Amino acid sequence: MNRGSTNFLRAVVFLIGLTVFLLCIFALPSIASEGSESNYAPFLYAVIIGMYIAAIPFFIALYQALRLLSFIDKNYAFSSSSVEALRNVKFCAVAISIVYMVVLPFFYIIGERDDAPGVILIGMVFIFASLVIAVFTAVLQKLLKNAIDIKAENDLTV
Repeated sequence: MNRGSTNFLRAVVFLIGLTVFLLCIFALPSIASEGSESNYAPFLYAVIIGMYIAAIPFFIALYQALRLLSFIDKNYAFSSSSVEALRNVKFCAVAISIVYMVVLPFFYIIGERDDAPGVILIGMVFIFASLVIAVFTAVLQKLLKNAIDIKAENDLTV
């Protein structure tokens, strides 16, 4: 398979990573400095620290996605390395969900003090989006594992 078939997906992964990186560099410090004068600053700092912590497994998952795309380019899509990359993406998505579940009470406190219930929904979106990704990658991992087993069984058949 030629490399051109995954170039679009590589560009999308790169743009997503660049966007989150720029948010971590510029937007989160700006939010922290603007919120430092408010009465809920310690809770805002906890949320921002949680976002930085969640960025670590996010970038690991993006790297695993790039690895998976390189396996596809090399015609190793049906390999144990692909299953392991999907497993790593699943664990990263679960880790992101756990981080935001820990941070969700701080979203609630900020929403209560600022009288903005939408803040709580934003926190829940992070949790559920990463859980959907975790479930989707778990299903793909299982399907890929079954396909590899069938392929190995067929290779042994004469």
